[in-house]
Amino acid sequence: MDATPIIVGVDGAEDSVRALRWAADYARAFDAPLHVLTAYDVPAMFGPYAMAGWEDPARLEKDARRVLADTVRETLGDEARVTERVVRGHAAEALVHASADAQLLVMGSRGRGGFAGMLMGSVSQHVVSHSKCPVVVMPHSAVDDR
Repeated sequence: MDATPIIVGVDGAEDSVRALRWAADYARAFDAPLHVLTAYDVPAMFGPYAMAGWEDPARLEKDARRVLADTVRETLGDEARVTERVVRGHAAEALVHASADAQLLVMGSRGRGGFAGMLMGSVSQHVVSHSKCPVVVMPHSAVDDR
């Protein structure tokens, strides 16, 4: 067993769910630990009305943990052997940072903020360019391929 983990980025979007399924199969095949990572960030706000849209960081973290736990449970089942990690910061930077200690990083091509018609989202483009390990980007599919 290689103790170096497979990292998979999850944000609840269907592309990340497909990436989680693929990463779990890969980790099982190579007897590697699977770390499932999600990131959240507090939006920067400026100007006199910034406080009107203020986001509570504790609530954002709680929501991120819920989305991650729900996605893992619904995709892999209650008995899944994974390490769940929630990181505060931009998703691209969190994944690049995690890649330094990984044998492989897996992610969907587009997340929840993706624009229709894009081949790859900004996060996946950044990660591919800056990762410290090999990256698998699952292609976007409009049809669920379970």
